[in-house]
Amino acid sequence: MINTLNLPRLSSTEVLRGLAGPTLIVMLLAMMVLPLPPFMLDMFFTFNIAFSIMVLLVGMQTVKALDFAVFPTVLLVTTLLRLSLNIASTRVVLLEGHTGPAAAGKVIESFGHFLVGNNYAVGLVVFIIMIIINFVVITKGAGRIAEVGARFTLDAMPGKQMAIDADLNAGLIGEDEARKRRSVIAQEADFYGSMDGASKFVRGDAVAGIIILLINIFGGLIVGVMQHDMDFASAAKVYTLLTIGDGLVAQIPALIISTAAGLVVSRVSTEEDTGAQLLSQVIARPQALLVTAGIIGTMGLIPGMPHLAFLMLAAGMAAVAYRVRSGTVSSERAATAAVLAEPATEAQDVSWNDVMPVDTLGLEVGYRLIPLVDQVQDGELLRRIKAIRRKFAQEIGFLPPAIHIRDNLELPPNGYRITLKGVEIGQHESHAGMYLAINPGRVTAQLPGVATSDPAFNLPAVWVDAAHRDQAQQCGYTVVDAGTVVATHISQLLQTHCADLLGRRELQQLLDHLSVETPKLLEDVIPKLLPMATLQRVLQMLLEEGVHIRDMRTIVEVVAAHAARTQDAGELAALVRAALGRAIVQQLFPGKAELQVIALDPALERLLLQSVQAGGADTGVIEPELADALLRGAAAAAAHQEQLGLPAVLLVPAPLRLLLSRFLRRANPHLRVLAHTEVPDARAIKFTSVVGSKS
Repeated sequence: MINTLNLPRLSSTEVLRGLAGPTLIVMLLAMMVLPLPPFMLDMFFTFNIAFSIMVLLVGMQTVKALDFAVFPTVLLVTTLLRLSLNIASTRVVLLEGHTGPAAAGKVIESFGHFLVGNNYAVGLVVFIIMIIINFVVITKGAGRIAEVGARFTLDAMPGKQMAIDADLNAGLIGEDEARKRRSVIAQEADFYGSMDGASKFVRGDAVAGIIILLINIFGGLIVGVMQHDMDFASAAKVYTLLTIGDGLVAQIPALIISTAAGLVVSRVSTEEDTGAQLLSQVIARPQALLVTAGIIGTMGLIPGMPHLAFLMLAAGMAAVAYRVRSGTVSSERAATAAVLAEPATEAQDVSWNDVMPVDTLGLEVGYRLIPLVDQVQDGELLRRIKAIRRKFAQEIGFLPPAIHIRDNLELPPNGYRITLKGVEIGQHESHAGMYLAINPGRVTAQLPGVATSDPAFNLPAVWVDAAHRDQAQQCGYTVVDAGTVVATHISQLLQTHCADLLGRRELQQLLDHLSVETPKLLEDVIPKLLPMATLQRVLQMLLEEGVHIRDMRTIVEVVAAHAARTQDAGELAALVRAALGRAIVQQLFPGKAELQVIALDPALERLLLQSVQAGGADTGVIEPELADALLRGAAAAAAHQEQLGLPAVLLVPAPLRLLLSRFLRRANPHLRVLAHTEVPDARAIKFTSVVGSKS
């Protein structure tokens, strides 16, 4: 037949593995419904005991809990297996019990005769004690450990996820390793949660064992006396022995499985299994062994005590302690000799690996803001940060460094801090689950909440609950959530410090990206005509004044055309600005509207030109009185531009542009200074105000 569905062909091994689960379920259901002969009961009881022992040994040999991740399912399957065997054996005991103790198979008969000495009273006591040990001690303790383990695992998940994200952002691990670690954390939470529920199966099995015991005894008495005309004593003896044998056959594997569950959930994860931990942490302590041997030996010398048993045990423990101590001393001597034989340089405990690099960009958050940056909790701020970096790259022209996020317990619970090369450049508070209502200046009512200010633009604002969100919007507030507040603050700081973000690594990545399209252009310029450091400084000077560097082809072409004549970064930046004039003007005045700008008074312009000619654009000095008048005039003109709804732009001759830009930038960061050479010929110019001295 043609395989028209293109299904993958499975090997015989894969087919058998796929059928193992359904076959087991069908077998368990069949044992509950179909009658089984005594021989089959013997086989299944023997398999149950063997399987429980195997589970116990595997549990002891596991190094980590996830090495036996299928254990909760094993608990369920073994519980169902024991209950199915109880149903099958009960059917046989009640139907064939009158024929004798061998009616339910040799296994039940052997447990009824050999383990309890053919005495049903003793068997009943032993069975009840086993139930108590299993139900009250082992199962209850394992269930409690699983419950606490699940709770602490879930509580620790955000911190673990933060550590993984921090390592990923720092470049210590790759995306595949981070994904693998996150999967392990999720599996740990699922495992302990499943163990918490699976432990209830074992407890329920113990309760069911007691109920089944009572039902079988009373049911056997009724069947034996009323249906098979047995006398009460004979019926009590036969059916009680069979019932107790059946209960012991089921409860011994249950006790073993419960012990395995306790071992798996109670062990502390190390690189050793349970046996190795016992040997290394208990037996390998000669002092404890010697003290114990002395106490046991002293007790053995007391009159009336079993001297032989106590003294033999004390001697054995003393011999083990002596042997362990001899081995420890030999190991210490060998280690000491190895250390002495090593060169002195290898004994140093400090290396360059101890020097941790400073993160270029960092975001530290208080513990209440962890949900905003926790990937497990679908932290919205992580997605916003990716969008911020993408938008920055599209608008500015290069990819900024990754933002390394970590929690900081020294910050206020709702506080966050943004750092640049380890130095704080911004800090504020953001309340997760609340909304920031920003007052743009035209609100109609006041809102109840926590008064604050917008961290990005310093506007008055108030934190309000979600219930007041619609009311705030109706009153004219601009309402944003906590993640948007932090994201907007980060975006604003990235724009402000974009020049500091363009390091040598980012520049190299930018040039590598450009070399894909124009490889020959870069080969002719860097480093033949111009050092990379000079090109980096040119780009930083452009970024400091808000000029994007998306048009890297034009920038490199201008630098290549003039690098043979000058290596001065300031002069090269001025030439690049002239070439990018159309883009600079378009960024300030979109469309084809006329340029409404600020001008300098001609007299002031002549004085400044003389200062520049005397000392140069980099070293030109402005007299104090003139500088004060210039600052006041520029501030008034910028305020007038803002009232008109226009950008604050000062148009000056080319020789003055760099000097005035540096001088006025500190007093008014929003004031842009343009040179006449940067304005396209086709754009009309209109002067809205003139800056001049009072003289």
